[in-house]
Amino acid sequence: MNIKHIFSVCLTGFVMTTSVYAQTDKSSTDYLSVPGPISFEKTDYNLVWTSHPLDNYYKQEYIERGDSVEKFKTLILLDLITGNTKIKDVVAIKIAELKKLKKTNPVVQFEVFENKGEYMLDFLVSENTPDGKLVSIVERNVYRYKTIVDNSGKKGVLLFGVSERSYGDDIDNFFAKLKTNRDDLINEVGTFKIPDITIIK
Repeated sequence: MNIKHIFSVCLTGFVMTTSVYAQTDKSSTDYLSVPGPISFEKTDYNLVWTSHPLDNYYKQEYIERGDSVEKFKTLILLDLITGNTKIKDVVAIKIAELKKLKKTNPVVQFEVFENKGEYMLDFLVSENTPDGKLVSIVERNVYRYKTIVDNSGKKGVLLFGVSERSYGDDIDNFFAKLKTNRDDLINEVGTFKIPDITIIK
């Protein structure tokens, strides 16, 4: 299976991030040897869900105690694709996906940054109510991509991401805060010490 197909299936926006896989795989096997909790901005996030849908693709999600994968405030994710994948290709596929989504969703916004071989993608997506009249969920994501060699010598591209969600009546407040503190999350993700990875089968 080629990289484009892998990432169009596995690294789409926030709807695919949780709800689709949650219906097909409720595993919490720690494939990356990062059991958690992951401490981010003085908050602990516990491993709650994992997936290994392809031989070279791994996904793990972490949330605060009291939250759920279906309705969270903040979610930490680790995604890994192994092999000789080029990091630029991974980022380009995600950007192309967001551009396509933006054609039908005016809420979608994104910005990409590069720093010393790593890439960061800051993007905003949303979901409407079933009748399409109101925005029911807004999600802001900051993704950090880096090329890694795990502790067993396997190469790959690792994604460390933070997703923040707002629901219903709180969405206006979410946007107001975003105008004043947008750079905070970018800086936190960019300077975060990503845990060492060791892939298990």
